[in-house]
Amino acid sequence: MTTLIHWFRNDLRLTDNPTLSHAARQAQRVLPVYVHSPAADAATPWGFARRGAHRRRFLRAALDALHARLVEEGSGLLEIHGEPAHCLPALAAQVGAAGITCEAIAAPEEEAELAALWATGLTVESVWQSSLLDPAALPFTAARLPDVFTAFRQAVERAGLTPPAPLPVPRLPGWPAGVAPTPTEAAEAFEVDARSSFPYTRPAFHGGEAAALAHLESYFTSERPHRYKATRNGLTGVDFSSKFSPWLASGALSARTAYARLKAFEAEQGASDGSYWLWFELLWRDYFRFLHLKYGRRLYRAAGLGTQPAPAHHPANFERWCRGETGEALVDAAMHELAATGFMSNRLRQLAASYLIHDLGCDWRAGAAWFEAQLIDYDVYSNQGNWLYIAGRGTDPRGGRRFDPIKQAREHDPDGSFRKLWAEAGSPP
Repeated sequence: MTTLIHWFRNDLRLTDNPTLSHAARQAQRVLPVYVHSPAADAATPWGFARRGAHRRRFLRAALDALHARLVEEGSGLLEIHGEPAHCLPALAAQVGAAGITCEAIAAPEEEAELAALWATGLTVESVWQSSLLDPAALPFTAARLPDVFTAFRQAVERAGLTPPAPLPVPRLPGWPAGVAPTPTEAAEAFEVDARSSFPYTRPAFHGGEAAALAHLESYFTSERPHRYKATRNGLTGVDFSSKFSPWLASGALSARTAYARLKAFEAEQGASDGSYWLWFELLWRDYFRFLHLKYGRRLYRAAGLGTQPAPAHHPANFERWCRGETGEALVDAAMHELAATGFMSNRLRQLAASYLIHDLGCDWRAGAAWFEAQLIDYDVYSNQGNWLYIAGRGTDPRGGRRFDPIKQAREHDPDGSFRKLWAEAGSPP
């Protein structure tokens, strides 16, 4: 009987998981596995751990939910610790697996993990599945991807491209003999600050697929999609934006599932500027993924895609920024929120990044690493793409974006309510 290992990476779901569905069709036994790599919790060059407490807690909830869902389907989740290139071949030998299936992730460290696994001689099939649109269906090759988002969006819309329909939950074959699912680990014991715009310790915002699908349904049975364009630059609260991003980042929700529910909403309630803007934002998410297919490692150089010298860095300024002690009230409030909750609005992310780079004169890569450590919706593609955009080292023709904090406060926090709410840092974990 053929046995395959499905290595879950950033695809912690059963609904619309093409790689898992492929494994279920090919094998008589499938062993679902998640690998806790030591690299994920290693120290950054900037002196802090790559993954902070909020990210660890949100991931723990997603894995627990995935295991529970797999048990419902007659399977389970095995969690193992170590470098994938070491522990996965050993596991394959133990269970007699013919190979491994996994999601393809076009970022340098994730590709290096896969290359090291291939080098062991193990059969590994990786499948691209994180984008809304299939790269092969685009009206251009990855090498000819437009370097301006607007040109990309217009080409996609002119071509009338629509994503494939999401796949149903596959029927999972048997579990290999001689191995048992991993008992659920205890989550870190702390409560997210009550002021949070994404209170992920509450059941409705937990990290798993069931919470993601319930939130999706709740969102699209309300008027919030019609208001999205008008409210998306809000700073606080659970309703001003869709809040899909934490589940999209971990893969507990697929972009295609979100899009399918968006189109069902438009069929029932009519299209609007607000509902169109949800499509617009999903396209931005795709665009950052396709930029990785085009440029790869070049996006991770100090100069990014440009030829500028390496950016300057001021460690003392960076530390003040991380702690929310810059003296710029709106920036500090945003950093307090991030430390206490693992979340921050998109508008404030742009402002905070701009202030670090253009006002404090710090290395954009340090800021990107801090966001990686703190954000529960950290996504390697979007994080790198957005920091390059603000720093002027990506494809943006304007060569960088500086956000004036005084103007931003006047336009987005005119009564000072956000600054008052987060004037104190609270008690981060």
